[in-house]
Formats: sequence, C-alpha cells, structure tokens
Amino acid sequence: MKYILLSEEFYKKYNEVEYPEILHKPSRPYVMLMVEIDNYTFAIPIRSHLRHKFGFITNKETNAGLDYTKSVIILKSEYVSNKQLIKITKEEMLVISSYKKYIIEDFKRFLRTYKRKIKNNLSETLLKYSSLQYFHKELGL
Repeated sequence: MKYILLSEEFYKKYNEVEYPEILHKPSRPYVMLMVEIDNYTFAIPIRSHLRHKFGFITNKETNAGLDYTKSVIILKSEYVSNKQLIKITKEEMLVISSYKKYIIEDFKRFLRTYKRKIKNNLSETLLKYSSLQYFHKELGL
C-alpha cells in the first residue's frame, strides 16, 4: 500500500467526457491509496463527505475516507504521477496504516459485492455511479 496521485496521462486516457464517474479535479488532485489485488493495481481515492457505506472512514468529523466506489485500476505505470507532492494529514495516514489489512479485506468484499450485483443485473446507485464500470473487462465482467 502506498499513496499516489494519478498522472496527466491517466486523465488524458480517462477524460471527463467519456468517463464522467472517474474523479477529475486538476486544481486539487485526489490522493489515492494504491493496493494490489488479484494481479491488478487499484487506486482508491481519499475524499471528504462520504455519503454512502462503500468505503472506509478515516475522519468521523468530516466523514472523510477511502471511497471504494470511485476506485480505478492502474493499467500502466505511467498513470501514476511522479511529479506532484502528496498531501495527506498525519491522522489519516495513521488510521489507514493501522487498518491496512482490514481495508484490503473490506475492499475485496466491496469488489465481490460489485461483481455480484453486475452479474445479477441489479440496477442501483452503486453500479450507476461507480468508476469501476469502466474496468469490467479487467474485473472479468
């Protein structure tokens, strides 16, 4: 597990118009937690004001944390930025590092839930607004 920012190359490939559910904020990029699962590299964004249960809360006051629904799969190493300084609070970093095993298992549960709902054609908000919809091939869907 490590913290990353997505590169300009990633955002050129996954632009706002064709991939609207991927988080785009050029002026203040999202810090992402990078994890390896099933031979894929996932980037899970740290966001404020999470309003759903599909994530891991790192700050209860601001309801900030890891948003599993907006995770992406990193298919090329150049999709990880090496130019920008990553800013994350010490408190968030401590919470994430303390719960890293739990976060990985929780994210795996989320992926299983997502796949099951897609395979069963269940129409709900989770599927409609998830950025994983652009990575169904990689997810075996």
